[in-house]
Amino acid sequence: MTPLHRPDAARRGRDRRARVLTPPPGARRIEGARPTTAVVGGGIAGLAAATALAERGAAVTLYEREPFLGGRAGGWPVDLDDGTPVTMSRGFHAFFRQYYNLRGLLRRTDPGLERLTGLPDYPLRHSGGPRDGFRRVPRTPPWSALGFVALSPSFGLRDLRRMNPVAALPLLDVRVPEVYERLDGTSAHDFLEAVRFPPAARHLAFEVFSRSFFADPRQLSAAEMVLMFHIYFLGSAEGLLFDVPRAPFPAALWEPLAGYLLRHGAEIRTSTAVETIVPAGDGGHEVATADGARRHDTVVLALDTAGLRSLVARSGRLGDGPWRERVARLRNAPPFLVTRLWLDRPVAPDRPGFLGTSGYGGLDNISVLDRYEDEAARWAARTGGCVVELHAYAVPPEASRETEQKRLIDQLHRVYPETRGAGIVDARHEWRSDCPLFPVGGYADRPTVRTPDPGVVVAGDLVRTDLPVALMERAATTGFLAANALLERWGVRGQTVWTVPDRGRGAVLRALAKWGRRSSY
Repeated sequence: MTPLHRPDAARRGRDRRARVLTPPPGARRIEGARPTTAVVGGGIAGLAAATALAERGAAVTLYEREPFLGGRAGGWPVDLDDGTPVTMSRGFHAFFRQYYNLRGLLRRTDPGLERLTGLPDYPLRHSGGPRDGFRRVPRTPPWSALGFVALSPSFGLRDLRRMNPVAALPLLDVRVPEVYERLDGTSAHDFLEAVRFPPAARHLAFEVFSRSFFADPRQLSAAEMVLMFHIYFLGSAEGLLFDVPRAPFPAALWEPLAGYLLRHGAEIRTSTAVETIVPAGDGGHEVATADGARRHDTVVLALDTAGLRSLVARSGRLGDGPWRERVARLRNAPPFLVTRLWLDRPVAPDRPGFLGTSGYGGLDNISVLDRYEDEAARWAARTGGCVVELHAYAVPPEASRETEQKRLIDQLHRVYPETRGAGIVDARHEWRSDCPLFPVGGYADRPTVRTPDPGVVVAGDLVRTDLPVALMERAATTGFLAANALLERWGVRGQTVWTVPDRGRGAVLRALAKWGRRSSY
């Protein structure tokens, strides 16, 4: 792909330095017989791959083991104890303005992104007292970092004097894959120790990034955390404010996209787990489910870490030995807990829709869903209560679930004291452990989009790319890249991909970072 400057910045975002990567030239659509593709996994990566392929004329069959689409951003119906039908999910997701490819996927059915709404701030609160936010911070680097330091109560003059500026220089010019060559062998914790950030600022401004990976900073590669800092803070002018869906995920996002896929001739098979994939003698692949086997010309593996590992282990002829061994070494991040509470009274009127927290035991953030989600708002208006969601990332695997659930609610009472007297109309606790871990030194072992079999590609947030993307945006981006790899075989032009700038902003900052690379922090 050839990097170019973005011609339609006003529609895609505000950062004029964001990159567009154009696919190789080719036909607009598949001519003649339609090749068949099995997309295994109906999360963001699978939906992105299926969309790009179906739009260009491929015969797509999407297999998803759950009865709903969206993967880790999906939702499903439940009935509350009071009889109200509601939608439960695995918790809050922030749709940052840097998510060019994910937002492009959503534009297929919502061109103006009207089903998203922006929250006015990204507030952060530490138990020791400091509170920070990003609403007043300039969005364009380096003024974003300077503005945050100037406005934040977490930084004092004494703290600034104690910092090690040389150790922080890698933040000024992040490039992929060079950032992994330099920092993948260091943990996020050790990197932060070397920089000597003030403890409160460290928790609020940095660990918020590392814990977005559902991992303890001692387990997480510093390269991933530094890349996140580049994507959201020092590399992009989109800022750190974000949007959220106005309705539960299925209604706002995935049901419209499913209809779009059906109109493009795709077949969607939910509640259908793929058991094995066997290469066929003619170059195709037999995809086996409980209902039998079907032949497909090509396959997109868009599974979570455990799902990919398990399917490859059951499919003994898929790929080659070294590739299969790399997949087998993939690891999951520690468990996380999402607790959603339907309370019989509202929280204080000044509580934000989302609050990041630090120093409150295992509590990492609080969402007040009725501030922005229509379904929760209707329930709150009818009952006079509110709907609150709590997150705990990277819970120790040996922890007692009942104990952690109680502790999370106790921490809510500390942060929002008015909830101490609230009655719990209903409570739902979601325990999951299916997010990928990006361990120290693990970058080279992660699978790429392409595999030893040219008819099989991989997509998802676990996939290694040489692009500055992460989390949901990495899932959408690799989904498009997986589709492009197959379309290229058929002589068809693929999906254009967008990213934040692929290097530090400004010659002076890049020169400082280059000087720092000559030193060892």
